[in-house]
Amino acid sequence: MDSCCNRKKQRTEKEYKALINRLNRIEGQIRGIRGMVEKDVYCIDILTQVAAVSAALSGFSKELLVNHIKTCVMNDIKEGNEETIDELLEVLKKLMK
Repeated sequence: MDSCCNRKKQRTEKEYKALINRLNRIEGQIRGIRGMVEKDVYCIDILTQVAAVSAALSGFSKELLVNHIKTCVMNDIKEGNEETIDELLEVLKKLMK
């Protein structure tokens, strides 16, 4: 099982709301794409919306990554847990594919 399932992170209310709001918008976009497919909308129009969702997910990832570096990574380094750097490098490899 991934280490992400064993660790927790307390988020501020502001951070939590910002992330949930982004996810709610992305979820709405996905439902919109499904509706477009169900209505036989032209492929290019659907692909345009898919690109918008991809950009929204990228923005979500960037926001989450910034918060992670400023909190989790910084705190772990202060506590001498340098394995966090390796973990961060691995996730960056995945994000940059």
